[in-house]
Amino acid sequence: MNGILNIFKPKGISSYQTVKEVRDILNISKAGHTGTLDPSASGVLLVCIGQATKIAEFLVG
Repeated sequence: MNGILNIFKPKGISSYQTVKEVRDILNISKAGHTGTLDPSASGVLLVCIGQATKIAEFLVG
């Protein structure tokens, strides 16, 4: 599976925990986020999956 997901990260969990939940739900091993949101902040987190992880650096501005 390859692609980019816009995930709403709620307050109280880390960006890493959000990506881990995506990995668990989709049953994949390769996924990462394009930037860290503070655990006390909520907002949209871009999560790159599979081959899309190779372009993550270009999505950070």
